[in-house]
Amino acid sequence: MTKRLTFFSVLSVTIALAFTILFAQAVPQANATATVDPSDLQAGDLIRGEGFSAVYYYGADGFRYVFPNSKAYFTWYDNFDDVLWLTDSDMSTVQIGGNVTYKPGVRMIKINSDPTVYVVEAGGVIRSIPSESVATALYGSNWNTMIDDVPDGFFSNYTMGSTIEFASQYDASAEEADAFDIGSDRDLQIYTIVTVSDSGFSPSSLNIEAGTSVRFVSDSAEKHGASADDGSWGTGTLNEGGHFTRNFEAGTYTYHDKYDSAVTATITAQ
Repeated sequence: MTKRLTFFSVLSVTIALAFTILFAQAVPQANATATVDPSDLQAGDLIRGEGFSAVYYYGADGFRYVFPNSKAYFTWYDNFDDVLWLTDSDMSTVQIGGNVTYKPGVRMIKINSDPTVYVVEAGGVIRSIPSESVATALYGSNWNTMIDDVPDGFFSNYTMGSTIEFASQYDASAEEADAFDIGSDRDLQIYTIVTVSDSGFSPSSLNIEAGTSVRFVSDSAEKHGASADDGSWGTGTLNEGGHFTRNFEAGTYTYHDKYDSAVTATITAQ
């Protein structure tokens, strides 16, 4: 019979809110001496607002990705020294893309409601460990100190892979070395810009790789906005300098200016 691993000394946190509070308490609370403009952000920057302590990873796709807790954060970084500050209003213009998963290889994880223990691979793939002997071979005799509880609500961020039947099927050091940053681990692609102006969308016909993000940016003093012809998505009203970013999976997307339906455009993702 397969024996599942358990680790009872790990502190269990029952709700996602509690995890957020714990992380907030870990972030330095000193007042920011300066804030940066969102236009100056570069892929890979760590950011936070003035009024809230949550720290985010700024991706090449133009989205911000939140660290669910300090434990996940410290698998990627040693401290908060490089965190940049934005005003709360500027932070609100950077859309949330999702949650950051554990760095592969660093630690094992489990959820509060199930004793099964998992290793983490690239892209948030997790693989269960069926026995203590496999865990010991992978992480040594103190393997049971290398497990973190992840609240059930965050478990959906991970993709289930196959079971690790033999220790030779997983190399923790190699997994960690290959995950040199969050952007590469999530395979985040640089976003493509569509300019919204009084003369329409530019380009009006766009071909992108499936899974790429598109940022709609207004350069007009007049109000504009992109709205899907089928009503499935929209940018809302974009004032001058405003922007909205959306990820497009495979398909053809026709849309129009919400203030002038005669102005149309198409995005093809393949």
